[in-house]
Amino acid sequence: MPFGTDITEDGVRFRLWAPQNRSVDLVLETDEGGKHLAMQRCPNGWFELTTPEASVGNHYRFRLDQELTVPDPASRFNPRDVHGPSQVIDPAGFCWTDENWTGRPWNEAVIYELHIGTFTPAGRFRAVCDKLDYLASLGITAIELMPVADFPGRWNWGYDGVLLFAPDSSYGTPDELKELVQAAHHRNLMVFLDVVYNHFGPEGNYLHVYGKPFFSDRHHTPWGNAINFDGENSRTVREFFIHNALYWLEEYHLDGLRLDAVHTILDDSRPDILEELAERVRAGPGAHRHIHLMLENDDNAARYLVREANGSPRHYNAQWNDDVHHALHLVLTGETDGYYADYADAPLKYLGRALSEGFAYQGEPSLYRHGRRRGEISRDLPPTAFVSFLQNHDQVGNRAFGERLCDLAEPRPLRAALTILLLAPCPPLLFMGEEFACPSPFRYFCDFGPELAEAVTEGRRNEFARFERFADPESRRRIPDPSDPSTFFSSKLDWAALDRQDHQEWHAFYRSLLAVRREQIVPLLRKIRPGRSRFELPDKRGLAVVWLLDDDSLLILWTNLGGEPLSHPNIPSVPPLAVSDPDVAAALTLGRIPPWSTAWFLIPAENMHGPTTGSRKTDSVHSPSSDLSGHLLQKGEGHSQVMR
Repeated sequence: MPFGTDITEDGVRFRLWAPQNRSVDLVLETDEGGKHLAMQRCPNGWFELTTPEASVGNHYRFRLDQELTVPDPASRFNPRDVHGPSQVIDPAGFCWTDENWTGRPWNEAVIYELHIGTFTPAGRFRAVCDKLDYLASLGITAIELMPVADFPGRWNWGYDGVLLFAPDSSYGTPDELKELVQAAHHRNLMVFLDVVYNHFGPEGNYLHVYGKPFFSDRHHTPWGNAINFDGENSRTVREFFIHNALYWLEEYHLDGLRLDAVHTILDDSRPDILEELAERVRAGPGAHRHIHLMLENDDNAARYLVREANGSPRHYNAQWNDDVHHALHLVLTGETDGYYADYADAPLKYLGRALSEGFAYQGEPSLYRHGRRRGEISRDLPPTAFVSFLQNHDQVGNRAFGERLCDLAEPRPLRAALTILLLAPCPPLLFMGEEFACPSPFRYFCDFGPELAEAVTEGRRNEFARFERFADPESRRRIPDPSDPSTFFSSKLDWAALDRQDHQEWHAFYRSLLAVRREQIVPLLRKIRPGRSRFELPDKRGLAVVWLLDDDSLLILWTNLGGEPLSHPNIPSVPPLAVSDPDVAAALTLGRIPPWSTAWFLIPAENMHGPTTGSRKTDSVHSPSSDLSGHLLQKGEGHSQVMR
């Protein structure tokens, strides 16, 4: 790694890129105080020193022009937080025992997003290890850690990280994070990490003092000047972030990364930083084991998700699909504030398009974005290019009070929506605790210094002023203060709830559906023909989606996300793979779907040309041209007709 420290035969090598400084000294902490060693100035703004006086475990800083003393921006560990000294870590010092682990295929992904600090009472890496058997038995195949890069203070969501190579000390040591990854692998669980490459946090980032080329004065983001990925001196900046990605994947044996809010990464060069980073990962650790890369991208840029001829991703495996969430959330809650306004006119239409074609917005104007067109054509991508969810840290925590969906929706509609989510061909993501309807909220919390903390609190509350519910200043004052310790502690999962029957029933519901996914859906995913999925809105109240498999079999979803029963002559009469409630199966035999119900079917190719078995007298699946399935499949290439 060109940044930070390296253990050599001659001692520890230290490197710092400080192109604006005349001199840099290494400051080693000793029992007698600090020892200052001059670093050699090298070409292109680098300073370097290899010294036998340093060893593993030493604490150190850099002194700039004999004035400001700063931690290493590529510190592997900062045990006394972001303003304190960095610590020399031996990257080869951990004894790995997962040498036979090569990961799992992306088709098997069932992702569980968790925040280290609130997932367990202890809030530590090692405490997560105690829950791995629980997650594996639930049917999870991958845990996704919210960012762990060192952030200021005692608690934070992680998106304010400033030392991107250092696991935050409040969670544990680097070796303890490696223990977690290794323990997960021994249970056949993948581990993904959320990383933030669009900005640095507002406290503890010293790069703006000595590394100004890290920032662009041509591009701007909600956090200020953008990261400089395409201007003068951008090569070193690009390498910093590319090596960060490689570092987590190689040094920590992680199985994948999720890149946060990449629509705020502004880069006019070609290949852009997202493409180059992915290419380096694919050519590096991705050449030897399964490595999975995900994006959060409000732009719905399908070009990053393109597949090679063999079906493997050229750059990124998948994008978090907000369209599925927004449409389902609106149906379940009736909320139309903010970005939900884009789905208010026909939520089932948007849901159907997202399930069958990837994105609901593929270049259409967005009302929420003041008419700006959003998205690119995605219908020829496989369903596995889109991660779907009903809850995640944003959609729960960015609510004023951090309410979970179990507090906002009735149980039966929620079961109907979950049966869609957990069995759809796109990989599902769960947010920690949702599987047992955890009663504790997940709120926005941070622990900045006093002046910044006050500004964050006011800013947080003012964000909600545009919502009718919070138009009154007094109502906004009731929004939890992110800096109050109680906001953090109230967000810890209430595991004791699992001792109660209603929460056990939710857990059993999730577990049973994930078993169906593992046994019935995952084997079909490689057989789905991209570009041949279709949807229809029967009676404008139901939703039917058909996925064509390469053996001409059909995977079919029927759902009624409304308060009235739905009858239709073409509801399949074959036994369903799964239903959202016990009474649904009996109603299906009569050609009906009760209110707020979902059913999944697999129709073998041979059943498409003759009567199907079932208790109904009506032949619900005759031929590709006579039932709803065939009607949808005959619409040809392009958008489903209901979208025109």
